[in-house]
Amino acid sequence: MPPARPIVIAHRGASGYLPEHTLEAKAYAHAVGADFLEQDVVLTRDGVPIVLHDIHLDTVSDVAQKFPGRNRPDGRFYAIDFTWDEVQQLRASERFHAKTGQAYFPNRFPLRQSRFSIPSLQEELEFITGLNASTGRSAGIYTEIKQPKFHRDAGQDISRIVLEMIAHTGWAADKSRVFIQCFEPLETRRIREVLGCQLPIIQLLGEDKWETLVKAGRVADLEVELKQVREYAEGIGPALGHLLLSRDPDGFLRTSPLVEAAHKHQLLVHPWTIRADDLPKEVESLDALHRVLFTQLGVDGAFSDFPDLTLKFVRELKRG
Repeated sequence: MPPARPIVIAHRGASGYLPEHTLEAKAYAHAVGADFLEQDVVLTRDGVPIVLHDIHLDTVSDVAQKFPGRNRPDGRFYAIDFTWDEVQQLRASERFHAKTGQAYFPNRFPLRQSRFSIPSLQEELEFITGLNASTGRSAGIYTEIKQPKFHRDAGQDISRIVLEMIAHTGWAADKSRVFIQCFEPLETRRIREVLGCQLPIIQLLGEDKWETLVKAGRVADLEVELKQVREYAEGIGPALGHLLLSRDPDGFLRTSPLVEAAHKHQLLVHPWTIRADDLPKEVESLDALHRVLFTQLGVDGAFSDFPDLTLKFVRELKRG
């Protein structure tokens, strides 16, 4: 049975209020009632899955200060070059620019204040299980497998490791409370067809071809692509830019046919990312963005840095 209202996915936790992917951000998202809490997952050198948005450590931690000289020639500090023991020595922080040290979102949690850490996937999944037990509510998990090809080139099968951890922590037992997502189509198909994953899979849309198809209004070609996705996935995760195309001089907002086409092929649509402090130029307010996504386009859920604000809208939508 479909949900009574669109789901709200806490993007990297309640990352509008606390440093992304920290347990504190997940606790806040759980407390405000987010339906699902997102985990981006990468691996350490010793194969431990950790919750981190990028394959790099240097924009959300003090790795450059703790381990000077451990960067690669491109200047970046890669998680896969560090052991889990070393990662545990780092202090996580609000996201900042590696070159300037300035915060991406200056009005969010202050940089380098308080003490936060980078959790392992096991820690986080056990933490959410604990929150569900102690509060009596049942938030789900929404796990992204990051850059499988990069990890495979380094000799690590991240998809297999992540799926095994989800099973190990008991989350695989309830398909209604888990989503698996990935940007790489070949790997997403492998997750279903080779690794035998029976959990709902979402194909993230990051390739240029999707933007080309929606902007050109090539519905027939779009449906061919979506039909292929439906062979191995239950839904798609488009960027807001795949849905909000342009605003005409007279103020009319042009949207794409993607949601309607996806629904025609029984695919869920969960776009990313709603940010109250970084709105798309096509909309004038957070409320306007919510109306376009949930009322006009009819998406099935969305990722939000501010899950409390998005939940407020969808709950009122349900009452309407």
